[in-house]
Amino acid sequence: MPEATVRIRVRMTARPIDEPHRASSNLELLFDLTFVVAVAAVTEQFAHTIADGHAAVLPFLQVFFAIWWAWMNFTWFASSYDTDDVTYRILTMVQMAGVLLLAAGVPAAADHGDYLMVTSGYLVMRLGLISLWLRAGIEDPASRRTAFRYAIGIGALQLGWFGRLYLADSGASDGVLLVAFIVLAILELSVPLWAERPRATNWHPHHIAERYGLFTIILLGEAVLAASNAVRRAVEETDVNAELIAVAGCGLVILFALWWLYFLHPAGPRLEDRRDRSYRWGYGHYGLFAALAALGAGLEVAVEQTSHELHLSPTGASYAVAVPAASFIALLWGVHRSIADAPKAHLGTALAGIVILLALPLATPAVGAVADLALTAATCVGVVAVASWNARR
Repeated sequence: MPEATVRIRVRMTARPIDEPHRASSNLELLFDLTFVVAVAAVTEQFAHTIADGHAAVLPFLQVFFAIWWAWMNFTWFASSYDTDDVTYRILTMVQMAGVLLLAAGVPAAADHGDYLMVTSGYLVMRLGLISLWLRAGIEDPASRRTAFRYAIGIGALQLGWFGRLYLADSGASDGVLLVAFIVLAILELSVPLWAERPRATNWHPHHIAERYGLFTIILLGEAVLAASNAVRRAVEETDVNAELIAVAGCGLVILFALWWLYFLHPAGPRLEDRRDRSYRWGYGHYGLFAALAALGAGLEVAVEQTSHELHLSPTGASYAVAVPAASFIALLWGVHRSIADAPKAHLGTALAGIVILLALPLATPAVGAVADLALTAATCVGVVAVASWNARR
């Protein structure tokens, strides 16, 4: 067995954008695993609120933004400056610790609007990320202004998030806190646009496409986990029945269909040709990822309904699955459209699928929740079949 070499220190310079065979590192894969905990926490919390009959959509979207943006920040930095030396590994570990703190604060944020733990986790993550940007600015003179701008922008906005905590402690209304969140979120999204004006970072298109694909798989896996946990609880309390098996099977078919759709058109070559559209593509994934997380919550509710009397009506439970699935299809079309010219047939397929998915829950009182879920799964399969046929054409 060849001896492993540990790189103590490597000068941090921008990596080539055409580096051959660029793939996710083992450290990046480990980093992603910490987000499994955070996504599982927000999905479970959202499922509970749906089952109680009052889906807290805004808190869910706010907490999920925090998770997604933390992942985004490191992913794009690593695509440009991954050195995999000792210092880089340690600062990445610091960010992973921050993710776990964030995950621990998800229940309080979702239930009570208490973002202290989430913001504290962000502080830990950003200490690591700012240190990496400062290091990049010091060791890579060509990109110094860009790196220092990132460090300044990220640091300033972290103070803003603590300012929002102060507003909450001082008794500000929910409306004021929501406006503050929206303003800070917009500023967060603006930091890369401002920071990269002097010089764009050297992110690798195929590496970025792979990273996003891996996170998509994580979210699909979280949906499987949410549904399987609900099945386990149902089995422990009642006997296995045909209804439970049917719901679990339909959920798996829906997830498999959405996975198929996402990877039907590889993004790497398109990002390589249209680097200038990367912001629309990258930011568009927020809604795409949130839809998958919400779908996991919806499937958990659908399974729970087979063995529990929920505060949510059967029609509401059907919408908990249909709305995220329809949102995913709509946003996926938009994301692909941002980096490639899509034929009208693709738009027609997406629109037909969305309309059918959103109309199906209306039939739930007549056909039942299980039959409606089966029709939802069949619709997703139909969209995959037509989209695959269009792609071959």
